[in-house]
Amino acid sequence: MPRSHPLEKIRNIGIFAHIDAGKTTVSERILFYTGVSHKIGEVHEGAATMDWMTQEQERGITITSAATTAFWIPTDANGDKASEHRINLIDTPGHVDFTIEVKRSLRVLDGGVSVFDGVAGVEPQSETNWRYADDYRVPRICFINKLDRMGASFDRSFDSIRDRLTKNAVAAQLPIGLEADHRGVVDLLKMKAYGFEGANGENIVELEIPADMVEQVNARRQELIEKIVEQDESLMEKYLGGEELPYDALVAALRKGVIANDIVPVFAGSALKNKGVQLVLDAVVKYLPSPLDIPPVVGVDPKTDAEVIRPTDDKTPFTGLAFKIATDPYVGSLAFFRVYAGTLKTGSYILNSTKGEQERVSRIVRMHANNREEVSEVYAGEIAALVGLKVTTTGNTLCDPASPIILDGIDAPEPVISIKIEPKTKADQEKMGGALRRLADEDPTFRVSSDPDSGETLIAGMGELHLEVLVRRMKDEFSVEANVGRPQVAYKETIRAEAAGDGKYVKQSGGRGQYGHAKVKIRPLERGEGFKFENNIKGGAIPNEFINPIEKGIREAMDRGVVAGFPLVDVAVELYDGSYHDVDSSEAAFKIAGSMAFQEAAKSANPVILEPIMKLQVSAPQEFMGDITGDISGKRGRVDSIEDRGMIKVINAFVPLSELFGYITKLRSITQGRGAPTMEFDHYEEVPKNVEATIVSGRS
Repeated sequence: MPRSHPLEKIRNIGIFAHIDAGKTTVSERILFYTGVSHKIGEVHEGAATMDWMTQEQERGITITSAATTAFWIPTDANGDKASEHRINLIDTPGHVDFTIEVKRSLRVLDGGVSVFDGVAGVEPQSETNWRYADDYRVPRICFINKLDRMGASFDRSFDSIRDRLTKNAVAAQLPIGLEADHRGVVDLLKMKAYGFEGANGENIVELEIPADMVEQVNARRQELIEKIVEQDESLMEKYLGGEELPYDALVAALRKGVIANDIVPVFAGSALKNKGVQLVLDAVVKYLPSPLDIPPVVGVDPKTDAEVIRPTDDKTPFTGLAFKIATDPYVGSLAFFRVYAGTLKTGSYILNSTKGEQERVSRIVRMHANNREEVSEVYAGEIAALVGLKVTTTGNTLCDPASPIILDGIDAPEPVISIKIEPKTKADQEKMGGALRRLADEDPTFRVSSDPDSGETLIAGMGELHLEVLVRRMKDEFSVEANVGRPQVAYKETIRAEAAGDGKYVKQSGGRGQYGHAKVKIRPLERGEGFKFENNIKGGAIPNEFINPIEKGIREAMDRGVVAGFPLVDVAVELYDGSYHDVDSSEAAFKIAGSMAFQEAAKSANPVILEPIMKLQVSAPQEFMGDITGDISGKRGRVDSIEDRGMIKVINAFVPLSELFGYITKLRSITQGRGAPTMEFDHYEEVPKNVEATIVSGRS
């Protein structure tokens, strides 16, 4: 099956935003205008194509990222059609509990469309998503949506992008009218105004630029042109010489600036009212990169650790990254993957180089939300899914067995909340383990463990909604009914001082005994650095084969801290001395000795409990400000800033997660239902001593 579109005509893009900014509504319009769907599915009616899960339709939010493929022919300056482009689109969730979906999508995408609410502008999750896109250096364009809403302001939203996200933002369009008067946009590069007519805004008509906008349009165009000519010396010379700049040259220079992350063009419209989406599609094709415009993928050879570069080409050895695992009720496990180089055919074998195991490619499918199109081959630059892989999980590299390579994986945020879960019946008990394992394979931010004291099953995730959704999925998809406990905070422990520990495990019991002896020094690391192990044994005091068991014993001891049994983090351990016995020493004995030495050191290193701190943002009318800030202070929170957003005040604060259970209900009561909170995990902080005492007594 030949390649349908050349590489330069492919765009791999994601749509991301804060919850309720209108991402899925934008995606639905894209599907309609590109002819993928013949009817617009509305989120508020529970009929959005991309929100196919039952819970997504019931709640009106996106829970899991959905992939699809569309085709678009952009127009040039004269309104003439260019050639067809293929757009692989991923619609991502906006709720902070499902932030891993955004992160892993951005890891494999070449470009992004960041959507903003025209009333609210930049919101907390907008910032988080922007940070992820910065981490992966994903070029993006912005779309200020919902300009038909009461209180909408393009200028205020645009300024919030400039102030809080990037100074490189520049307006590429201006809206004609706002709120109920919003009727079109002005393209600042073409210097033309457009309206959108027909039942679904499918007919784009040219309008006169309103006389009262001419001055503003000229000023904004000047800003745009100045930003563009910075990308090209010859254009800069022509501009400074007062020459007319050709449209095609401006588009080429703007594209160059966007791909280099030096320019972020901002577009305007209202997806719900069918205004502006086709022009955003034009911008996706014109300004966002094809797979050829991004640097070739770089990895390491698993055998030699040498750097390997794989050019984006169908003829290079196959190289791909599995970025999402999903359970499909009809075909079983689906592994979504991005092809960075080479081609992949059904019936072939691939190497999962991350795990060192081969997998057989039995079926390849292209996804359209939850519908599948079977294909026999995929090429460099494409996104598809493999059916029935046995060992592959999120972040694994898939490659040609003859040319192994390992790519950077996908880091998952640590869970911050856990609940106890127990099956309702004996039949549920038999199925629950398998269901939890399948859900954990899909979602790297979902963890399953057993409480060492009670033997109860604990599930941990990113928030109450996250766990609620997973428990419901267990019921809907795996027919497992379960009782769940109250949410618990995922506390951690760390140390504040350096200390040393000596662990000696000696056991004599007729015949061969046990002997292991390890001495360690420990020191605190910066928050978020995790665990470092240094082997500084000199002169063979401990043979090499016992070093790994000592490290394993230390890691196991870190899983149950010394203050209240919470996992210990951000510690460096140096193994500096010890001794062994020619006959009695064993791996098991040294594992226990390592654990004993670490625990002794940790108890002397001023251990403390850490708690997750949430970034809380509350939007509410002015008259409730005093009550809200007083309530935040009473929750051990600190107000960071208060800003205006039209008629609404927005409070930004940092509050311990343990104080925020049930906060939405409390806020509704304080503000007569007019306050809206959003929160996301920000960092871990030491717990005050009085609170620590309460936590410890609660654990015991």
